[in-house]
Amino acid sequence: MTAAGITTRELNRALLARQGLLEPIDDSVPGILARVGAVQAQSWPAVPVALWTRSARLGPDDFLDAARDGELLLATLLRGTLHMVPASQYPDYAAVTRLTGAADWRRRTKGPAPLVDRLFEELREHTAEQARVPEDVCAFIEAFLERHPDAVTDEEIAFQRQYKWRPFRSTPAFVRTPPDGVWGAKAPEALRAAPPAEPDEAAALERVVRAHLRAFGPAAPDDVATWIGHRTPPVRDVLAAMDDLVTFGQGKRVLYDLPDAPRPDGDTPAPPKLLPAFDSTLLAYHTNHRERILPDAHKGVVYARSNLQIKPSFLVDGLVAGTWAIEVKRRVATVTLRPSEKLAAKDRTSLEDEAERLARFAQPEAKDHAVVMET
Repeated sequence: MTAAGITTRELNRALLARQGLLEPIDDSVPGILARVGAVQAQSWPAVPVALWTRSARLGPDDFLDAARDGELLLATLLRGTLHMVPASQYPDYAAVTRLTGAADWRRRTKGPAPLVDRLFEELREHTAEQARVPEDVCAFIEAFLERHPDAVTDEEIAFQRQYKWRPFRSTPAFVRTPPDGVWGAKAPEALRAAPPAEPDEAAALERVVRAHLRAFGPAAPDDVATWIGHRTPPVRDVLAAMDDLVTFGQGKRVLYDLPDAPRPDGDTPAPPKLLPAFDSTLLAYHTNHRERILPDAHKGVVYARSNLQIKPSFLVDGLVAGTWAIEVKRRVATVTLRPSEKLAAKDRTSLEDEAERLARFAQPEAKDHAVVMET
């Protein structure tokens, strides 16, 4: 059967609706994350902004409170990158990270490492009740290697020591949390043993694929594979096996979707929105197929290829139309907007209003808040 066609604008509105970028999401912090997908977190200030721009009622302390209460977990997950996810979904994301190979700590060796498996077990016990700072973790690893000198090759040890065992520490076996339990302005680096549940990898992959469709669909197999850091064929097989999905055609591509997911009309109005650095909407699709939200002409504006950064950006009529930055000087928090195209007067006004709201949310202690629109 031929799949029904769907336009780029309709794909845009479907994405915005699922991400709370048409109508804000009236839910708790874990509820928002469960709906919009794992949030990339190597830029720590980006996480609360990602939640704020999608939420109907996020307060300045809600994100950190949810992290403190264990409702959110922070760890190296999809694509070997730091992400924040709801605690309830962590086992699935961790299992898929292991399945894709992104959890492999080795950089100079391959193959079985039974003594290192034992090291992981002992380190998990060491971090089960108390989060351990990186120096403590490294000392624990070095002490284990003194007792078991054949556990890791000399070449691997030399490489790992250069990076203070960061590849070893950056696996889903551990979550990151502050040792004193106080979450703040910086991403914590201390490690605590992750939840022990290890679901079946095939079942976890299906659930994570569904999570992608719920957050970003309709999507093609290579879109989902890009987001989770996996090969396309196994993702295609999972999608083909789901007999409850609907399909849409976009040129030669077949896009899959959940049957009851929102797909608004392409003419649905979309308010201006500010997105943080590394926003998921710019990462959830194959690099050649992000036009539903990022026009090709603006890719170079958003992607800083020299350091692999994805800049904070803003949407006008649902599409990336420029970048923004925030700075505090003399206790005045200023958001600077840098349009990459000429904006209509009504769009400029609405965007400036939204930027001032962001300044007040991100810097509530500032004496004043301002917006500058570069021309």
